[in-house]
Amino acid sequence: MSFRKRKSFTGNVESMEDARPLLCDEADDVHNESVTQCVSEQISANQDVESDKCSLGGQQSAWQEKNTFCSILTMGLAFTLIFTAFNTNGIMTQVVIKSIKIENPNFEGSGYTSLAIIYAVFAIFNWLSPSCLSYLGPKVTMIIGGITYAIFIAGFLWPQTVILYLTSVLVGAGAALIWTGQGNYLTLMSTQKTMSRNSGIFWAMLQSSMLFGNLFVFYQFMGKDVIDHHTRTIVFSALTVVGIIGIGIMCLLPKPGADGSGRADESLGSPFEALKKSFNLFRTKDMILLSATFFYTGIELSFFSGVYSACLSSTLRFPDPKRLVGLSGMFIGAGEILGGGVFGIFGSKTVKYGRDPIVLLGYLIHMVCFFLIFMNLPTESPLTNTKSPSFLPLGQPSEVIAMMCSFLLGFGDACFNTQIYSILGTVYEDNSGPAFALFKFTQSLSAAACFFYSSVFELYWHLAVLVVFATIGTLTFCSVEWRAHRRLKAKPDTTAFD
Repeated sequence: MSFRKRKSFTGNVESMEDARPLLCDEADDVHNESVTQCVSEQISANQDVESDKCSLGGQQSAWQEKNTFCSILTMGLAFTLIFTAFNTNGIMTQVVIKSIKIENPNFEGSGYTSLAIIYAVFAIFNWLSPSCLSYLGPKVTMIIGGITYAIFIAGFLWPQTVILYLTSVLVGAGAALIWTGQGNYLTLMSTQKTMSRNSGIFWAMLQSSMLFGNLFVFYQFMGKDVIDHHTRTIVFSALTVVGIIGIGIMCLLPKPGADGSGRADESLGSPFEALKKSFNLFRTKDMILLSATFFYTGIELSFFSGVYSACLSSTLRFPDPKRLVGLSGMFIGAGEILGGGVFGIFGSKTVKYGRDPIVLLGYLIHMVCFFLIFMNLPTESPLTNTKSPSFLPLGQPSEVIAMMCSFLLGFGDACFNTQIYSILGTVYEDNSGPAFALFKFTQSLSAAACFFYSSVFELYWHLAVLVVFATIGTLTFCSVEWRAHRRLKAKPDTTAFD
């Protein structure tokens, strides 16, 4: 056994610093300095590793966000093409069918009845679409729905009453599939932060279909009182091809959760569980309140997509009323694009103030619009050709006011729909499939009801219904938004523990 030589120390010991020479010698000092240096180097190395991990994680997150945003743009392009075909078809359906009846008195189809069938089947099938979604996934569900749209549009190349109504049933079922799949896909490809932006940009791209298709129809219908067989063949052939191209682009969409694109949806479960979730969700207080808003969007959708264009084409005091059908569709599309674009680009800023100010803006815009329509167009215009005077000076309706109303209809519709998409994608993030299906169920149910009563209601009755449901729908939306905001404020902040 060996003993180290003690180090002698003289003086008073008043602190640990004074006693330190008793506890260590020069060799210990060297050893401690070496250990301290090693620990410092290890800490520095660990910090570098953590920094590299954070940098890598940030790069991966940015890449995933870019990838998902490209998927949203691809889906938007596909829907733009498909609905360039379908929305253009919807706006001119009643006008075209009037021309078909002139050429073929045996044709008994009705544009209003066709659209009513579409939205009635759409409403019913929305209860089954979440089950299809759980089995097929959002991508395949959207593709199958898109195919039915192409079949419906192609049916106008052979104008037969039976074909018109059968394809109306088919596209009604397809509409439930494509829109439930779209809402689910949009949610899976978005986060709480990007939902408002993505929904706004998608909506702007979708509504650009109103611009392109109606521009084509505007030139094809210019100066024609009757839409002849040759013109109809050109228009519907072109629209069918455009729809097929849109379906092809939809096939290129990545599957959610694959290759860093969004996240996979594991919330629906089996088809039966998806149906059960839809029924349970429909009974909740927030969804009941939101249903009033959904109902209004369906009524105003049917009004601007079918009734308003028929009013313009039947008001014979206009110099060229048929030309206004395509022109009105373009102005509606311009309003939709502007609204969707503004709320998409500035979505991250507007969401800080809530969704209710934008819905209130849409409500005020629609109230002004309905008053101007009341002043500008005769009340019997949805039902028959008329030369009745308007309430404007000399009784002459204004084309400028008519097109301004088209723009306001589109912009106000964008205010409502972009915020509905946003609130469903955030409040019902874990139940997006059933939530969007219920939205489309209620919306299509009210649209079907509007098309059914359009065959007997004069314009002023349409406007009265719109004003009542716009007021109710705006109040209920704001109520749900305020409740969601209070729940968010009451939620504990766990950021420090993440």
